[in-house]
Amino acid sequence: MGTVRVILFNADESYNATLRNTLMSFENVRIVAELDEPAMLAHVAEQIPAEVLFVHLDPNPEAVLPMAGQLIPHHPNLNIFAVSESTDGQLILSAMRQGVKEFLTKPIDENLLKDAFGKIAQSGDEGETSGRMIACLGTAGGVGTTCLATNLAVELSSICTGRVTVVDLDYRFGQVATMLDLNPNYTIADLAHSHERLEEQVVERTLVQHESGTYVLSRPTHFTQSDNITAANCVGVLSTLLTMNQYVVIDGPNRYDVGASSILDLADVTLLVMQLNVPAVRNAQRILQGMEEAGFNPERAKLLCNRIGRDNGSLTVADVEATLDRKVFATIPEDVVTVGAAVNLGEPLVTRDPKSRVRTAISDLAVRIHAPETVAPGSPDASRTGSKFLSKIFNEA
Repeated sequence: MGTVRVILFNADESYNATLRNTLMSFENVRIVAELDEPAMLAHVAEQIPAEVLFVHLDPNPEAVLPMAGQLIPHHPNLNIFAVSESTDGQLILSAMRQGVKEFLTKPIDENLLKDAFGKIAQSGDEGETSGRMIACLGTAGGVGTTCLATNLAVELSSICTGRVTVVDLDYRFGQVATMLDLNPNYTIADLAHSHERLEEQVVERTLVQHESGTYVLSRPTHFTQSDNITAANCVGVLSTLLTMNQYVVIDGPNRYDVGASSILDLADVTLLVMQLNVPAVRNAQRILQGMEEAGFNPERAKLLCNRIGRDNGSLTVADVEATLDRKVFATIPEDVVTVGAAVNLGEPLVTRDPKSRVRTAISDLAVRIHAPETVAPGSPDASRTGSKFLSKIFNEA
């Protein structure tokens, strides 16, 4: 079933988490934009490609409904879903007359909504396709997120039939292009100034291809360019990239904030990258809590422990799983010599040392993402001895 991209309008903050949690519970649904001002509906619909505009009509349906209805003549392929606590027949009739495809009442019947999304996905199967997005979100500075994202993209390029692009969302200090020894003429800053829907040809010009076949969209060249990039601009760029690629791997966002939530809504998988130290694990705990409060689908967030094998004191993978109450999805071993040489020479790990343990682990991770049905279930090897030390630290936090 194809991906359904959703523009979400909701002016009632108290209903935000409930609504987002409902939408994100569907595996094929991606929220590509969120807004709370009715006057912005036309602009966002013009800028961001989507199949569904999901409108929460409350608390003022009389003001919101006409603005949503005005979009239909200009966007005939945009399906409008509306939700309200009202069961008033006149409101429902008015919504249908204005072109609303689905009118839902609270609490939302998830089976009904699933069927509605299913029809949209099936109707688009022969049209525009959408790739998968893998976001790599570091839980602390220096945990190795850029190295992971870059090499994961290279490994995915070697096993899939479609295109793979890695995007650097660390606008100031990103090093994705450096890790592949590339000097792009254009960067994401060249796309961030566009206020119109981005055409594939425009995005294509900003990409540079590595000899591995992987494409790169680099961070801005100058610090001053970073100040002009917004989450909304990135969502538009990423949405276009998803129509051009089988996989889009994101290095970032480099912090969990409002901008991050806009981007992570698009991700099929978010890898929370950490090392076995208290600050990283504590931040992972806070991020997961924030995701839950914001209505994210927790199944899309995966824990990844990087640099396993270095001196981590008394922390183990088992400690992380017990503290965060979820399994670790993957572990990557420490290999200072191989990784250091690859970074300094601008080479992917498969070129520097294809038989190294760290390269093998990232290759295995790519297979788990691309073809999970071929991988035997089970969590990574880890010591199962609990740590009273870690429990004490988190209980005092």
